[in-house]
Amino acid sequence: MGLGERLEALGRELGEREASHAEGRAEAHARAEALREQVADALSRFHAAAAKAGADFLSPQVSDVRVDDKHVRSYQLELSRGRHRAIITVKSRGEVTLVGPFRVGKTEGPCRSFPLPGSDEFEDALSVFLVAFVEDAATP
Repeated sequence: MGLGERLEALGRELGEREASHAEGRAEAHARAEALREQVADALSRFHAAAAKAGADFLSPQVSDVRVDDKHVRSYQLELSRGRHRAIITVKSRGEVTLVGPFRVGKTEGPCRSFPLPGSDEFEDALSVFLVAFVEDAATP
């Protein structure tokens, strides 16, 4: 069997394996999109307040949702400003992980995982997470 045929067969095999996880991936993607909107709104409010106070250059960014870098059945969004990063990963098995904040080139972490969003514990943790990221990213 040639290279093309082998990869074609592998594609079928992996595609069939992953098809059984389509519902979980779709739910994780929808939850990641909702979290992205929540985070983008919060960062927009931060930026507007900072700009009004005279610091319009403080503008953390939030990425689009994409397949997670480490887990093929998960989705992530990334917060960034300069070298500062934080990652939110929504996993198809019903869990959300908050990673960071950290600096590019440094070890990722700390990480905290929660059941899918909706609990007061998660909302409090997300608030603490975003504040820590923005404070780190805005510190000279």
